[in-house]
Amino acid sequence: MVETTGGFTSAGLALEAQTLQLASLSHTEAVEIGEIAMAMGFDRGLPIAIEIRLKEWVVFHVSLPGSSPGNDTWIARKARTVLATGNSTMYERVLAEEMGIDWYAIKGLPEQTHAIHGGALPLNVKGMGCVGILLISGLPQVQDHLFGVEVLTEFLARKGELI
Repeated sequence: MVETTGGFTSAGLALEAQTLQLASLSHTEAVEIGEIAMAMGFDRGLPIAIEIRLKEWVVFHVSLPGSSPGNDTWIARKARTVLATGNSTMYERVLAEEMGIDWYAIKGLPEQTHAIHGGALPLNVKGMGCVGILLISGLPQVQDHLFGVEVLTEFLARKGELI
C-alpha cells in the first residue's frame, strides 16, 4: 500500500464525500456554511481564508486575521480543481499518489491554475452532485481538509441530516 498525504485513502475519502452529502443547498444555506466556518475559525484563531461558491459564483468570502492575499490564489486554484473533477482536492491528490501518476499531466490541467492540495470540498446535493464548493486555505493541507470536513459535519448536524 502506498503511503499518502495525511494517511488518507481514496476509498475513505470517497466514503467521506458520500457521508457529507446535503439534502439541498440554497444561497442562504451556502452562506450559513461560510458563517459556521468563520465562527469556528475565529474561535480557534486560525489564519485562514474561507470561501463558499455555488459553482463559480462566490457567495461568501472572509479572510481571517493572519491570512494573506496568497490564500486567495490557493482558493482559486483549488476551486478550479473541484469544478473540473467534482471531487475534493484531497481525494484527487491521494488518488494520484495511490496510482503513482502526475495528476497535472494526466488531466491536462496546469499546476499554475489548478491545485490538488487539501482544503476544497465539493458541496454535493443528493441526486444532483456537486453544486458548490467549500474552500479553506491557510493551514497545512491536511488540516485545511479536516477543518472543511468538521464545518460540513457541523452544518449537517444542525440540519439534522448527519447520517
